Amino acid sequence: MQHANPDPRDLFPKPPFKEQKQSHPGSVHALEPPADHGEKSYIGSGRLLDRVAIITGADSGIGRAVAIAFAREGADIVMSYLPEEESDAKEVAEIIEGAGRKALLCPGDIGEPSYARSLVSSATGRLGRLDIVVNNAGFQMQRESIEDVSPEELEHTFRTNVFGTFFLTQAALPVLRPGASIINTTSIQTFEPSEGLLAYAATKAAVASLTKSLAKLSKDKGIRVNGVAPGPVWTPLIPATMPVEKVKKFGENTVFGRPAQPVELAHLYVFLASEQSSYCSGEIFGATGGRTPL
Repeated sequence: MQHANPDPRDLFPKPPFKEQKQSHPGSVHALEPPADHGEKSYIGSGRLLDRVAIITGADSGIGRAVAIAFAREGADIVMSYLPEEESDAKEVAEIIEGAGRKALLCPGDIGEPSYARSLVSSATGRLGRLDIVVNNAGFQMQRESIEDVSPEELEHTFRTNVFGTFFLTQAALPVLRPGASIINTTSIQTFEPSEGLLAYAATKAAVASLTKSLAKLSKDKGIRVNGVAPGPVWTPLIPATMPVEKVKKFGENTVFGRPAQPVELAHLYVFLASEQSSYCSGEIFGATGGRTPL
């Protein structure tokens, strides 16, 4: 019996979306339409059996989908997220435990070196090892002009997106073993920076550069370092940081006429965490809905 391949244009909701605005950092429950993080749709096959992963921004969006997918693939998860996102994080932990895996809830600010070190200590001390690091936590804010970006906002954007990636990687590398994988979330903004995301785009270019440098630095340890550059993804960050009119049209400028759902990105992170990508390091993998060749 033949099965038709699904048309990617019709897999998930398309804009226009209803008018909506959230306060930062946003919640998955206020998204309309709801995002698919794989809660019901992701089926694992044991590709990450008994590994331990740290995932930052694990409460919502891409991080939530990756945490669910990794657990369904057999991994235990150290969940990093902001304290104000506790309720969303607890839901993810329940899904992880429902898959028969362990979830450590570790709220904090990834821009602080001591917190990054504590995540690694939690992995090794409470779960016995560390195999995968997903540097995914991110902050963005849309601004109309450079004058609208305050020094505090600029510093916070870099501290979260760049410093956080640096600090966690710095803490993790000494305990990672050969075969381990580091995955950094960069963005299409690295290659096609928007004028309205001036600070964010610059941080994501920095993360892409860090990814390539770290891959060279880690090669003698047998540790792979890769990046994922998503295009538009339907997450709480969108209505929490963008004007209402842009939220309504979000993702319409892709080949498929829609934004990605977080679960669509999760498969790529699983690939990069597993031995199926054993010959990949220093690479940036695009998932942009056909927006740009990377």
